[in-house]
Amino acid sequence: MKKKLGFGCMRLPERDSEIDHDAFCKMVDYFIGEGFNYFDTAHGYHGGNSEIALRECLVKRYPRESFVLCDKLSTNFFEKEEEIRPFFENQLEWCGVDYFDYYLMHAQDRNLYEKFMSCNAYDIAKELLSEGKIKHLGISFHDKADVLERILTEHPEIEIVQIQFNYVDYEDQSVESRKVYEVCRKFGKPVIVMEPVRGGSLVRIPDEAKVVFDALEGGSYASYAIRFAAGFEGVVMVLSGMGDIDMVKDNSSYMKDFKPLNEAEREAVDKVCSILTTKDLIPCTACNYCVDSCPVNIAIPDFFSCLNGKKRYNTWNSNYYYGIYTEKGSKASDCIECGACEGLCPQHLEIRKLLKEVADTFEK
Repeated sequence: MKKKLGFGCMRLPERDSEIDHDAFCKMVDYFIGEGFNYFDTAHGYHGGNSEIALRECLVKRYPRESFVLCDKLSTNFFEKEEEIRPFFENQLEWCGVDYFDYYLMHAQDRNLYEKFMSCNAYDIAKELLSEGKIKHLGISFHDKADVLERILTEHPEIEIVQIQFNYVDYEDQSVESRKVYEVCRKFGKPVIVMEPVRGGSLVRIPDEAKVVFDALEGGSYASYAIRFAAGFEGVVMVLSGMGDIDMVKDNSSYMKDFKPLNEAEREAVDKVCSILTTKDLIPCTACNYCVDSCPVNIAIPDFFSCLNGKKRYNTWNSNYYYGIYTEKGSKASDCIECGACEGLCPQHLEIRKLLKEVADTFEK
């Protein structure tokens, strides 16, 4: 890995509902021409066509040693142990390679981790490592810091961790970017950043936030988000899901000779973050008094954090985390409206009413 910008291949350019290979070839050429070489994919991206597009637009056109390719074992494509290795071999074929530089156990959270363990996925990955079909084993991660600590404790063979990390999720209670990052540092694991621009939402910012960045008379809105993430110690790669050549050119312009945010830029990011995180949101401080009093163990602060995220950005991300927290736990709609939580809330929130809003938002 030469430089810190990675090409995320989940939002590739399309024409007539198919990946536009001509456009993607031009993007690949520009990216490599600027000195970048890291490409990230998964079989679920573009319905399996991302891997094939990489074969046609990258692998067939450049020497294998000139680029770094990361693929993933995703939960949707296996249900039992004996299905994993054939799927992996298919991935090599779809990508047109003999090995992956990085292979990640995809989207690990407290529930999916149990499935991966029951199917012996980590043991199979270690076998693939010993066979040279994987050069480096890692995980991509979507959950809280305590879950990551458990996984890294139980699997010292993990070499690298891909996490969601950006300036609005840094202290977000439902994502715990800072705490998750700190666990990576504790275990000495290099970090790959995903969602540095939060699915594009940190480009589509409100006018009052744009004014703050515009006053710097510097880079694009995306540049401040990506450089924020890239500036942390231990971060070795920041992925950007680039959909057109202009995005490749913009990202390359400030990541080719990367410089961390200076003091004025960091202050601007803090101001923008404050604008985004206080806009029409539930003022929950996550004291957890409500959780301790809830007879049905509803994760109220986590749900409020998801709802706040949905209000700010209206992207898939909040729905994803709500699904994690409710897969094996209580939903907002399980509230029995006893009111015990409201009697203990220091912010005097109408928790029962807000939980109905959470249910209406995420359980339709």
